[in-house]
Amino acid sequence: MTKLLRIAAALFLTLACALPAQAAVTITFWSHELGNSFPHAFFTLRGTVDATGAPVDANYGFTAKSVSPALLMGTVKGRLDISKPFYISTSDAQFSYVMTDAQYADILALVAGWDEKTGDAHYNLNQRNCVHFVQEAARRLGLVGLDHPDLMKKPRSYLKAVAQANTDRVTVIGKGGKAYLASLPPLPAAPANDNRIPAQGAATGTSSSMSTTDS
Repeated sequence: MTKLLRIAAALFLTLACALPAQAAVTITFWSHELGNSFPHAFFTLRGTVDATGAPVDANYGFTAKSVSPALLMGTVKGRLDISKPFYISTSDAQFSYVMTDAQYADILALVAGWDEKTGDAHYNLNQRNCVHFVQEAARRLGLVGLDHPDLMKKPRSYLKAVAQANTDRVTVIGKGGKAYLASLPPLPAAPANDNRIPAQGAATGTSSSMSTTDS
């Protein structure tokens, strides 16, 4: 019997090694509170889609379309904000979560829903700012402890509170962007038959020409 168990274990290991490695897209939640810009929250998407093997490298935030006194008066026009590499490197990675393909699709649906071209992009400093955007992303992932009315204009404090409430679900990072990015493995090349148009927030796509100026 012991011999049979050893043979079965050896066979299992052989088959496991022969199977393709599983990968997934990781969403990382970031805060930025340095420099001349306003505090900001955003998330990055990085990894490989399980179903297709397609690499993903994108980031999304939400901000007012322009900075003016109207921000303090009520609702104004908003837009998705795609952070540039230097901005990300000077931000702080707070926590990450490995998504299923279905969750990844749901996050892309969220992005489309807040895009001025495909959804509702109204911005309100008190009710629909960058922190509300990442809050909705966290809600779609099934995270808990998301309601912090007093922190909705404090990106770093808000994300730290969410991370603390979900230590059994997320990977707490708490690192500066430069150090965190340096620790990431390179992404695999796109499949030869991958003819998709890069996502708006992809590193190879169009970056926002405006600095991130959200609360």
